[in-house]
Amino acid sequence: MPLKSKDVLGLKEMEPSEIELVLDTAASMRDILGRTIKKVPTLRGRTVVTLFYEASTRTRASFELAAKYLSADTISVTAATSSVQKGETLKDTARTLEVMGADVVVMRHPASGACHFLASRVRASVVNGGDGTHEHPTQALLDMFTIRRHKGRLKGLVVAIVGDIYHSRVARSNIIGLVKMGAEVRVAGPATLLPPCLEELGARAYSRVEPALEGADVVMALRLQLERQQRGLFPSTREYARLYGIDRNRLSLARPDALLMHPGPMNRGVEVCSYVADGPASVIEEQVTNGVAVRMALLYLLLGGGGDGS
Repeated sequence: MPLKSKDVLGLKEMEPSEIELVLDTAASMRDILGRTIKKVPTLRGRTVVTLFYEASTRTRASFELAAKYLSADTISVTAATSSVQKGETLKDTARTLEVMGADVVVMRHPASGACHFLASRVRASVVNGGDGTHEHPTQALLDMFTIRRHKGRLKGLVVAIVGDIYHSRVARSNIIGLVKMGAEVRVAGPATLLPPCLEELGARAYSRVEPALEGADVVMALRLQLERQQRGLFPSTREYARLYGIDRNRLSLARPDALLMHPGPMNRGVEVCSYVADGPASVIEEQVTNGVAVRMALLYLLLGGGGDGS
């Protein structure tokens, strides 16, 4: 069963059955990553372009690896080294890549809605690698895959998301996806970093972190996005760490078998202390590996890969 749309722009547009399909397909792709030779011919002859207007390590590298493991060709384009610096528009950049034979364009852009703009103007599939403060659907999918891999389910779990909710496209996508899949989502952070629409998305908001963590099955810390913030939203990073940082005592409020997650990059000693980041509850490094599997699954489903992926 293919995905309903040619694009993956956000989890708001995806049905629960489609999310389930991606997670199930990613489980098969995860098996490929465990092999000595991580290469299958599934997407031979296809071309995947990563078009990034913002910095990225994990998302861009994992999409490129995902494409290469499936035998697709890859092209990496960054705004700093492209014709964007000469005044070329987003539409013209994408059309240029498309007429060169791109089948999928994975784009990260600082403007919310940029991926929707692009998808409506090109025939190639567009995958949202993060747009402004809107969504980051592939990060949420890999987070859900990681949770399901450990807990066996998503429905009925309590997931606490802590940090800069206001500026986080990761938080928005996770809230939308987890609520669709039947989880209870709690968010916590300084009142100045909690957007007003959380109740509409189905999440419960807390301005103190402790009640949000009580009995949680999953604790997800988010990066403070200082580059998107104006001054004065909180006193200092030291004050933030004291009131909202995930340390051993705060993590102990969650269930004994709770998972600790972080989408990265991580500011140690601010959002999470090193003891718990490197501790037995942490699945932070596994999230990175699972990100490759989930992105392999998306490319496979978007490009109609045949066979069983072996």
